[in-house]
Amino acid sequence: MTDSKYIVVGNSSDDPFAIDVAFAMGQREDVADLISMKRFANSEFCPRFISDEQDFSDIGNKLAGKSVIIVSTSSLMMSRQSLTMRTLMIARAAKENGAAEVILVEPDLYYSAQDRGPRPDLGETSFKRDQQDLKKFDGQLFTAKLYAQMLKLAGVDRVLTVHNHSHSVQTTFTEVFEGKFHNIIPYDIYVDYLLNSNIVSYQEGGEGLALCAPDKGAREFVNEMRHRLNLPKVKFVMLDKVRTGERKVDISIHPESEWSLADIEGHDIVLFDDMVRTGSTVVQSCQLLKRINPGKTVFALTHFYASEEGRVKMAHTAIDEILTLNTIPTILNRDIQGRLRKKLVVLKIEKWLALNLCNILELPPPKMNDSLYAIDMSSKNLRWKHKIWLSEQLKALNQR
Repeated sequence: MTDSKYIVVGNSSDDPFAIDVAFAMGQREDVADLISMKRFANSEFCPRFISDEQDFSDIGNKLAGKSVIIVSTSSLMMSRQSLTMRTLMIARAAKENGAAEVILVEPDLYYSAQDRGPRPDLGETSFKRDQQDLKKFDGQLFTAKLYAQMLKLAGVDRVLTVHNHSHSVQTTFTEVFEGKFHNIIPYDIYVDYLLNSNIVSYQEGGEGLALCAPDKGAREFVNEMRHRLNLPKVKFVMLDKVRTGERKVDISIHPESEWSLADIEGHDIVLFDDMVRTGSTVVQSCQLLKRINPGKTVFALTHFYASEEGRVKMAHTAIDEILTLNTIPTILNRDIQGRLRKKLVVLKIEKWLALNLCNILELPPPKMNDSLYAIDMSSKNLRWKHKIWLSEQLKALNQR
């Protein structure tokens, strides 16, 4: 590894995401050779860091001076509750065997949706909470804070996540981990892909391209995206959503939007969000955008919760293409993608995550080869390069 004092493991022995992060950081030992995911006959989990069975020296201190990095992602096989318990026990096993530091890398931070409780003192929000907001959490717990405290109690010293949306969660984790909480935003991945792929078309300086924020909460992120693209003619529109029911929202142009819908007629439009669950809001937003006859509507998001309801809704023709990351790796499964595979591009972020982790830990950067990410794209996607090449070859043959 780039630094032998660091050990990368997952909370399951065959998690491809954890294995890829470890490999990107230079670790050549297989995760399964570093830790055994033991389970007793009564189903109780008992992780064990592997050591030479004949070595009776330094028992209980085999990890002395080491830093253990636990990579935790969602799984089709285990619930988040089960994975959480595994993480807690792996962290405690590391500390009770001498580890100097335990670092949790959880790209999609668990329990972030449960980011406040039923009283004003349970969660620090960026807005003033009214009675209706408090009532939404009546009777339940402030799970995100409990999760942070449990991780700390188990032995986790530092947490790294990707594009967390909640001010309350960020504040809570920063407080519990005394500043050792890192919420990294994938600006450079999106910028690189938008500039170097053919997912959108635009003229010199970004003429003909528009970026869209689905609500006021996304404005800062989308504004930063516009700045980093460094295309002065890119337009930015902001939508407004008013929730009128549990699953109903009204979408309109926000009064503070820099440009109107009429101003972006005929543009390729990229609508950004941090996550999607049911897909109702994004479909309604894209339906609104379709009224001005855009060139293409692209939905770009970081965390894709591929529920059956969401897959069905986002197959709607209002969304031309979907660009996402594999922070929730199940999205790479073709059965999970379903009909969406025809318009879905997934950018695999393991190398980019390893690079950021090395920067945070002040380690030498890993070798990145030619890209921050790997591209996973279905052959049914019309932009799949082989299909484009084949189409061009057939066209050339027909012209002979």
